[in-house]
Amino acid sequence: MSEVTLKKLADMLNLSVSTVSRALKDHPDISAETRLKVKELALILDYEPNTYAINLRTNHSKEFGVIVPAIVSDFYQSFISSLEEEARLNGYSLIILQSGDDPLIELQNLKRCKQNRVSGIFISVTAKTNDVSSYLKLGEPPIPIVFFDKVPAYEACNKICVDDIHAATLAAEALILKKKKNILAVFGNDQLSITQKRLKAFDETFIKYNSEAAIAIYHASSTNEAFDVAMKGLDGADAVFCMSDEILIGVMKAIQTLGLKIPNQVGVIAISGGLIPTFYYPQITYIETSGFKLAKMAFSKMLACVAGSAYIQELKIESVMVEGGSL
Repeated sequence: MSEVTLKKLADMLNLSVSTVSRALKDHPDISAETRLKVKELALILDYEPNTYAINLRTNHSKEFGVIVPAIVSDFYQSFISSLEEEARLNGYSLIILQSGDDPLIELQNLKRCKQNRVSGIFISVTAKTNDVSSYLKLGEPPIPIVFFDKVPAYEACNKICVDDIHAATLAAEALILKKKKNILAVFGNDQLSITQKRLKAFDETFIKYNSEAAIAIYHASSTNEAFDVAMKGLDGADAVFCMSDEILIGVMKAIQTLGLKIPNQVGVIAISGGLIPTFYYPQITYIETSGFKLAKMAFSKMLACVAGSAYIQELKIESVMVEGGSL
């Protein structure tokens, strides 16, 4: 059977193509009787709109691009799941792409989104992405971009992220309250603004409270690196701070390998999306960074951008501490 087109429907009903098109969209200028006839025939013939043609005509689709370093983390899975729900409820779908933490692949993914005429792009940048000025001029008119989680440090652009300063401050205060004296603190890639903010707030909190704790600062860009760092740095430590779930997994593997007891021999606290800490006993005390909440806020901002808002914002979700038995 040949493809059912608007023209075929129009010819069969002896109507113009524009009348059929408007009838399918419930245009008020088309009578109820005509709308009913058009929709009945479209249903019988299983008519499907040509999405590609619509995209070409309108210069955008009903899709959003989502670019993340990798989908393996619970945080990004939670973010994408929540974002997909919001998109579906608002008549959109998602194109999900991974950069592999490679800025060249990230740029390729951005171009792919442009070619697909997406309505907007959500992106968490790589550790090596230093200049996003070209990203902000993508397309003509420019495609709205909302940066989330790992965001540019200086550019004036829409950023939706966790309150990194508050999260790190809460973790440091918890360690001070527990009177920990020898702390292993494992942070992420030191080139990322998220790492820099958390490290600065962590250090400043100990200074603020005149803490005499000895803090050994290390950086790890992966779970394996976190494991290697912890295997070397746990000797003599009475507590360990993990900046992310990825780091927490590596640190916990090292603690188990060394046979250390939590919290009797070493306390553990992390900044986390909330799922990974529940995999351990006792459950890890953590500062919540919710991908679910972040997605809701990011989507709301994107809708405002799509509607024409030029108001640039940096929005943050509040961090809260969830008590476990690890500290």
